[in-house]
Amino acid sequence: MVIHTPQIAPPIAVFDLDGTLADTAGDLVGTLNVILEQEGLASLPVEQARDMIGAGARALIERGFEAARKELAPAHLDALFKQFMVHYSENICIRTQLFPGVIEALDRLEAAGFILAVCTNKIEEHSVRLLDALGISHRFAANCGRDTFAYFKPDPRHLTLTIARAGGDPSRAVMVGDSRTDIVTAQNAGIPSIAVPFGYTDVPVQSLNPDIVIDHFDELFAAVEALMKPIAA
Repeated sequence: MVIHTPQIAPPIAVFDLDGTLADTAGDLVGTLNVILEQEGLASLPVEQARDMIGAGARALIERGFEAARKELAPAHLDALFKQFMVHYSENICIRTQLFPGVIEALDRLEAAGFILAVCTNKIEEHSVRLLDALGISHRFAANCGRDTFAYFKPDPRHLTLTIARAGGDPSRAVMVGDSRTDIVTAQNAGIPSIAVPFGYTDVPVQSLNPDIVIDHFDELFAAVEALMKPIAA
């Protein structure tokens, strides 16, 4: 009699992109400033506009107009959004850089047998283009954006469908992100979360109750191990 041993999926680490793997503020705010200047409004310093990032391009444009105390009609927002997306796509990796320690952290996870994936609210085309430009797209078994599925974060199905596409198992997964959206998505999916505090968030990530907060990617592997041990047990 042949006994078939059930195949166990490798563990998987799923990453947000903006504010987690890469500091994209310079290029996002740069595109916002092109829009603002076109509209006769003052451009914004990156540090001032950094906290406006995180809810998508439409919200970023709206927040830019709010900062200038200028009303923005819905139809005009639609037109500016289209311009934003074209300009950003063409200037997606001018000032964007990976956060320190990302490459080494991905190396260590891969060496330990982890599948890697990206679950971002960037549109998939932009996520693919950016990871290509940063030279790390080949590391991810799935790169799923806002428009990849019918659902997007904080809907937990965005995360669970990303895991499925990558060939992972939600019961052996961890989510790494920088914002309320990422942490709530993981919590709603029943998946442990690791938060980084250097991304784009309107409140301190510690207040959102992620499982672990790390200050640098050097700490990621130990944090993942700590969360995975209870799963393995």
